[in-house]
Amino acid sequence: MSTVTGITAKTGTTAGAHRALFYEGTEDYASGIVPFLREGLAAGEPALVALPGARLGLIRDRLDDRPRGVTFVDMADLGRNPARLIPAVRQFAAAHAGRRFRAVGEPIWPGRSDAEIREAALHEALVNTAFAGLPAIFVCAYDASGLDSTVLRDARRTHPHIQQRGQHRPSTEYMGSAVGWAIRTQCPAGPPSGTRSFPFGKADLPHLRRYVRQHATRAGLSGERAGDLVVAVNEVATNTVLHARAPGILSIWQEGSALVCEVTGPGRIADPLAGRHLPAARPTGGHGLWLVNQVCDLTELRSGPWGTSIRLHMHPG
Repeated sequence: MSTVTGITAKTGTTAGAHRALFYEGTEDYASGIVPFLREGLAAGEPALVALPGARLGLIRDRLDDRPRGVTFVDMADLGRNPARLIPAVRQFAAAHAGRRFRAVGEPIWPGRSDAEIREAALHEALVNTAFAGLPAIFVCAYDASGLDSTVLRDARRTHPHIQQRGQHRPSTEYMGSAVGWAIRTQCPAGPPSGTRSFPFGKADLPHLRRYVRQHATRAGLSGERAGDLVVAVNEVATNTVLHARAPGILSIWQEGSALVCEVTGPGRIADPLAGRHLPAARPTGGHGLWLVNQVCDLTELRSGPWGTSIRLHMHPG
């Protein structure tokens, strides 16, 4: 399912600092990534490589003896919640301050859920805002033979340049920041039919925490993960009653193997990168959403004139 509708392409974009690599098969994959990394290493540019599972080993094996300057991260862990990716790149950039660097990622792969794909598409759109002007080149891999055509279309909309079969070209479908705006401000469909809702105010927060823990335990979450979910929901709910100065609504339901907790309220979060700033970058506060993104398997934040919805996904374990 496409995540972006009703907006037109933005043309006239500049250099290919954020590319979508469309690959078909193992050799095409390796030939699109390994020379890119070797070129950077030859120029003394460090690289961050975040790929899922076996893909990570494939690229590491094609490089010479795990060269210094390349950091390898399993995207299946780091990118399970795509909202963790921008802070991770920020940390890498800070560790190599003043130096040009390269980053390779694969945030969407066959088998990801619809919700995960939506959040990965939002992440890709936000990269253009988060790292504007940064001395870096990003290459994001997409399986052109295994992913749905609408996923590939969204990739063309969120990347100024396309790399395919050894060729580079500007994306005529690139939409700039409009993609992130369209996804993030869209009012989500309501919870599934029959879901109970729990209206709450400040005085109800202790009961809300017990309510979430009961549901988490019944859903099979371990004690630690149930506790993390309670902390995350409490953080979002507290922000709702303090900043929106109005009651919120909590809804909880099962979605596949995940327990989903949604907090809605009348307030609005204007910052498109909320939850993606490193704590040190915002010493005056605003770390709650960052913490939520670190402990939850997936976070969906939508905010517009209609209010704000934050959905927290947690799998058993």
